[in-house]
Amino acid sequence: MNANIDIDTRTFVRFWLVLGGLALVVFLAYNASMALIILGTALFLALALNGPVSRIAKKLPGKSRVGATALAYVAVVLFLSAIVFLVIPPIVQQTAKFAQTLPTFVDTATQSWDGLRRLINEYNLQPQVDSALNSIKDSAAGWASNVGQSVIGGIGSFFSFLIAMFLVLVLTFLMLIEGPLWMERVWGLYNNQSKMIRHRRIVSRVYGVIQGYITGQLTVSTIGATCAGIAVFILSLIFPALPSSLAMVAAAVTFILSLVPMFGATIGGVIITALIAFNSIPAAIVYAIFFIVYQQIENNFIAPHIQGKKNELTALAVLVSITIGLYMFGLVGGIIAIPIAGTIRILLDEHQQKAKQDRLESVNPRKKVKA
Repeated sequence: MNANIDIDTRTFVRFWLVLGGLALVVFLAYNASMALIILGTALFLALALNGPVSRIAKKLPGKSRVGATALAYVAVVLFLSAIVFLVIPPIVQQTAKFAQTLPTFVDTATQSWDGLRRLINEYNLQPQVDSALNSIKDSAAGWASNVGQSVIGGIGSFFSFLIAMFLVLVLTFLMLIEGPLWMERVWGLYNNQSKMIRHRRIVSRVYGVIQGYITGQLTVSTIGATCAGIAVFILSLIFPALPSSLAMVAAAVTFILSLVPMFGATIGGVIITALIAFNSIPAAIVYAIFFIVYQQIENNFIAPHIQGKKNELTALAVLVSITIGLYMFGLVGGIIAIPIAGTIRILLDEHQQKAKQDRLESVNPRKKVKA
């Protein structure tokens, strides 16, 4: 049995226009990906600082958002400077100590190499060793030939990063100053008052989700930093070779890197373990065991519970959203996964409320139900 499907010309043209428009949007978004990342980062920072800036502006004599934004920027710079002041000197000290112990390490390695050489000669493994060494030399020669290009590319990437950071800071500053004015202009474009109120409520809820995520992440980082600092301080009491000043370093490094979900805390744990190993190998082993255990507790209990409570998401929803974000968009996806999941939940809730309202109004048209 044959079926004929008739499609009018207008529907056919509209379909291809929509498809072409979507393809054009994807193409433009791909080519402007760096600009979109810069704008998105600036918007995220502006939303994060908007609460403190608004509170500071209310307490200033003229209620100036410019002055409040400047004060917030100064506070952030002072906070970062304090962290650098606390972290850099102990790291330099540990590096110098490692440099002092390097000759002893070289002597030990040389003795181990003599034993390995005797083992190679005893079992006639010299041809295999020579082949491996020649392969390493060839690889090193190829790497050395490209080192100049790598250095130039690295310098270019560094300056590109600085330019991007400058643009992010400037855009964030301007968004904090002009943001409320632009939002009022947007709400003034609405002719339908009830729709404007509904959309304004949705935007307010989404803003609350982002604020809750930032607060939750700061809470998780603070807990991790406190535990890391206490652990290193206790280890300094047990192992005399470990200086107690590393406790502050461990807390600062853990706090900063833990702001990045999933991977940041792991990188911080590796750095702290290496610094401890410069002073005491047994202490480094104990800290590594502590860090692995704590990370399991944080990833499966602390972070999902706090983030779920702040964003009204279940622990399962938090873990699923982070997993999807990491595997689809990498590190950036892991950072924005929880706010996106919270936003989707809000949109679904609002859609359900609107559908329920429409059903009630269809049953009783004379009775209006508030959104």
